[in-house]
Amino acid sequence: MDRIHLGIIRKALCAVLIVSCQLLIVNCSTRPDPADVAAQTAKQYYDYLLEGKYEAFIDGQYRPDSIPGSYREQLIMNAKMFMGQQQREHRGIKETRIVNAEADTARHEANVFMVFCYGDSTTEEVLVPMVENKGIWYLR
Repeated sequence: MDRIHLGIIRKALCAVLIVSCQLLIVNCSTRPDPADVAAQTAKQYYDYLLEGKYEAFIDGQYRPDSIPGSYREQLIMNAKMFMGQQQREHRGIKETRIVNAEADTARHEANVFMVFCYGDSTTEEVLVPMVENKGIWYLR
C-alpha cells in the first residue's frame, strides 16, 4: 500500500477509536434505568420472602411513618401465613421472575410485572407497585 492509503486508514482508525472511547465514557457515566432498579429491588424483596426472611420483606414495604412493633409483628405473621397458603395451594412459590417494568420518574413510582413460579408447575403474573423515597425503591 502506498503512503496515502496508509494515512487514510490510520486517520479512520483514530476516528473510530475516539468515537469508541467517547461512547464508553458516556455509557459508564449514565445512571441505571430506574425501571430496572425498581424491578431488581422488587425481585429481591420477594426473594427475601421465599427465603423465609419475613422481616426483610416487611422492611421493604413503604411506610412514611414508623409503626408500632406489635403492628410490625402482625405484618410478619401475615407474610408467614401467605407463604403457608401458597404452600398448601401450589406447593409453594419456587421462583420469581421479572417480566417487565415501567417507571414514572416524575412521580417516583414504578410498576413491576413479575411471574411467580409455583411448585405445582403453574405460574401467575403479578403486578408489584413500587415507590421511590430518598433514592430507595420500596413495595407500595
